[in-house]
Amino acid sequence: MNAQDKENLFGFYKAILCLKDIEECDAFFEDMCTSKEIISIAQRYTVAKMLRQKRVYSEIVSKTGASTATVSRVKRMMDGGTGTVSKLLERTGD
Repeated sequence: MNAQDKENLFGFYKAILCLKDIEECDAFFEDMCTSKEIISIAQRYTVAKMLRQKRVYSEIVSKTGASTATVSRVKRMMDGGTGTVSKLLERTGD
């Protein structure tokens, strides 16, 4: 990632952290992203939650509609990522 991309990304993150509530967050993402993009991110979060609950791949695929490739990708991220998704899941009680 180049310096400009990082600056743009951090500006975006800073804006997200200023959102006041779920309704404002929903409106912001509706304005900024396509429905498909939002649903994809939410689906990955749900996959992460179900993986943390030790659910099996077949159940995750069935309940979320995610592909096995997506479930595997999220699993790899949870096993070798920064750990932030797990922290978030803990904070939200998921």
